[in-house]
Amino acid sequence: MSLIPATILTGFLGSGKTTLLKRVLAEAHGQKIAVIENEFGEENIDSDILVSDTNEQIIQMSNGCVCCTIREDLRTTLKDLAEKKRKGELDFERVVIETTGVADPGPVAQTFFMDDEIAETYLLDSILTLVDAKHAAQQLNDRQEARRQIGFADQIFISKSDLVSPQELDALMHRIKHMNPRAPQKAVHFGDVALKEVFDLRGFNLNAKLDIDPDFLKSDDHDHDHAHGEHCDHPSHAHEKAHGHDHAHGDDHGHGHHHHRDDDVKSFVFKSERAFDPAKLEDFLGAIVNIYGPRMLRYKGVLYMKGTERKVIFQGVHQLMGSDLGPAWAPGEVRMSKMVFIGIDLPKDIFLQGMEQSLV
Repeated sequence: MSLIPATILTGFLGSGKTTLLKRVLAEAHGQKIAVIENEFGEENIDSDILVSDTNEQIIQMSNGCVCCTIREDLRTTLKDLAEKKRKGELDFERVVIETTGVADPGPVAQTFFMDDEIAETYLLDSILTLVDAKHAAQQLNDRQEARRQIGFADQIFISKSDLVSPQELDALMHRIKHMNPRAPQKAVHFGDVALKEVFDLRGFNLNAKLDIDPDFLKSDDHDHDHAHGEHCDHPSHAHEKAHGHDHAHGDDHGHGHHHHRDDDVKSFVFKSERAFDPAKLEDFLGAIVNIYGPRMLRYKGVLYMKGTERKVIFQGVHQLMGSDLGPAWAPGEVRMSKMVFIGIDLPKDIFLQGMEQSLV
């Protein structure tokens, strides 16, 4: 049996998660999807869609989807579903797991790598984060969980963008990009997004694409016109132009008007055209995940390693990391390592210096 793809859906109250899930559970989209809903969610889907007085935990919907509320832990639920699929009692092609609005998606993602039985049955496809444009700035300021959800995301959907000005939306997208330059952002109407944009995103694939927003890479290269075009006149840009390149180095305290630089969830990129010494790199990465693992949300690199003609693809979530050999370096291709780290108050200097010292 091929692996069952799983998607983790996260986002704060009001971001449109329920709207999206209702569509999955009711619309005639022709896909058989099992939705695992965390019952401790603040908005409960059941009252609207399901008959409330049933004790059955797994309910078959009219469009062929399955809705299942978790009362024990996720591992048990995933195993039960897989078992029922094997026995032919349930038919579904993929799973969507809704985390509660305040949950940290990290441990949910780790379940797919740590439990052998689950790893042999399911394939974690991606973490989707829904963001409510109207309340996001406040939520990101006040709640670390909201910032974590951004840091973990493989794809970000912004709903209610019609309720804010284009400048506010631009500022929000700009802020999110600094927290997570890996995840493409898309404004959608209240969770109303084509299912093909939700599934098979392969955010956890060990592929040779790093998918970092090119503007983000530029802003670290000291070319500060930022290629954002003329329309960008929100304060963060005015600030960057006024202060030259210091914004790339984290010394931006005390500029209250562009608070998004001070978010505790930040990202940075390591780049080098020198090869890594595999043993040194392994020692260094082992040491930092030991110390900073809980604060390391996502990290991914395409690395130039001594001793192999192939790219080495590396990625991790918290303390868990894995690597794989990618395609061969093409003749004439510049061999270069690039690695992006996304985390909470990570000491950029220690990371970059340690990576530098792991080169041949």
